[in-house]
Amino acid sequence: MLKPQLTPLSQAYIKHQSTMQAPMIHNDQHQSQGKTALGDRIMKVNHAGEHGAICIYTAQIFLARLTAPGLVEELIEFRSHERAHRAVFDAELQRRGQAKCRSYHVCGIGGYTLGLLTSLFGTSAISATTVAIESVVLRHLQQQITALSSGNVIDTSAINAIKIIIEEEQLHHDHSARHCKADGFWSRLLGPIVAASTETVIWLGMRL
Repeated sequence: MLKPQLTPLSQAYIKHQSTMQAPMIHNDQHQSQGKTALGDRIMKVNHAGEHGAICIYTAQIFLARLTAPGLVEELIEFRSHERAHRAVFDAELQRRGQAKCRSYHVCGIGGYTLGLLTSLFGTSAISATTVAIESVVLRHLQQQITALSSGNVIDTSAINAIKIIIEEEQLHHDHSARHCKADGFWSRLLGPIVAASTETVIWLGMRL
């Protein structure tokens, strides 16, 4: 069994952040505004991305009962993690006084569509999709941490929110990789397409 929905760490983070009044920024004064704006944007994009992931898993669970029944329990666990991750970013956005990203519903619709299409083809296709998405997501999360901690300005709140989810995102990648071959048909077909789509959604989210 994987970790349950809303892990104690996520619960503790949300509870702690709810008591704080403003983003935790350690900085030189003249740089703080720009770094806070970057942190706000990253929190919005990550929140929308988690919503998209929930929609992907929801659609996959629906059809996987027929096409990949052995994967359903794992997908349900993955979705519970993503719901907890979305809650972390939602709490951070509320504390910062920020609205959802404009790409939020686009991510949801795209997630449902991708989930339905890939789940039609069974375990390998579903797992190859997760591996491709998580490969991109994990790379971006590390880049976000670097950007938010560079120079004399450190957005501690945003960095902590990101670090909270990395372990479980890595778990999704690694568990899914066990169900599909890196050089298999679905990995070779879906990998580049899904990865490019994920990159595009992140790119758009940072600019909408």
